[in-house]
Amino acid sequence: MTWSFTDSAAAFRAAAAEHLAADPARNTAVLTLMDAAGRLGWWEEADGRVTGVLVVSPPGVSAFGAMTEEAARVLRFPGSQEPTEVRGETAAVEAYAEATGRPWTPTARMRLFRLGEPTPPDPAPAGRARLAAGADVPLVAAWTREFAVAIGDEPAEDYTGFVAERISEGRLWLWEGPDGRPVSMAAVSRTIEGQARVHLVYTPPAERGRGYAAGATDAVGRAALDAGTAQVLLFTDLANPTSNALYQRLGYRPVTDHLGVTFTR
Repeated sequence: MTWSFTDSAAAFRAAAAEHLAADPARNTAVLTLMDAAGRLGWWEEADGRVTGVLVVSPPGVSAFGAMTEEAARVLRFPGSQEPTEVRGETAAVEAYAEATGRPWTPTARMRLFRLGEPTPPDPAPAGRARLAAGADVPLVAAWTREFAVAIGDEPAEDYTGFVAERISEGRLWLWEGPDGRPVSMAAVSRTIEGQARVHLVYTPPAERGRGYAAGATDAVGRAALDAGTAQVLLFTDLANPTSNALYQRLGYRPVTDHLGVTFTR
């Protein structure tokens, strides 16, 4: 039983394809990050089965896919590449963090949800959903920066390319208020192994409390299902009971809890 590492997404896919395809929901972070990751790893049992995967992206931040606590406990990164942050299913992250002997601090407690039967917002928000278009790039880029600040991330200098890609691929929806102005947004990742993840759910502070985010989230989830995505997923912050309740009203059901930790040395 051993961990193996590679910088090649193709080599990683060849080794871990069966494991990734067996549970794409639990492997969502790895599936959506692996092509841009600097390092990829997989845990192989004595009989040759892969039962754990991870990505390191960006450098110093490791995202775990589905893995056993045993695999997490014996995980050691090659050379001096021990991560400064780890994210993944709670049991695996805790097992890894405790086994390293390094001091660590929880930074986020999340819950992964999967969309079952879509349920429209009730009451329905005023306005309508529409796909974002090229003319919306400046507004959506500004909102994306605000979103990054709101969730505690260090914002990038420019999100133009980031949002233009999602808009050009038809993966970002806006909710327009009664006067036709965009008042909320939601995006979805590319579909990989039948799964896609809703993200960038954001409403500017002045427009909140009117159900616009529910409308945008419902629209983007339905669009993904209509396009053939088998599993539409999203993460929520467990510290935010409002969003957790909202997504369940829209038809999302819990899959597993996730934990993010930062090592202090």
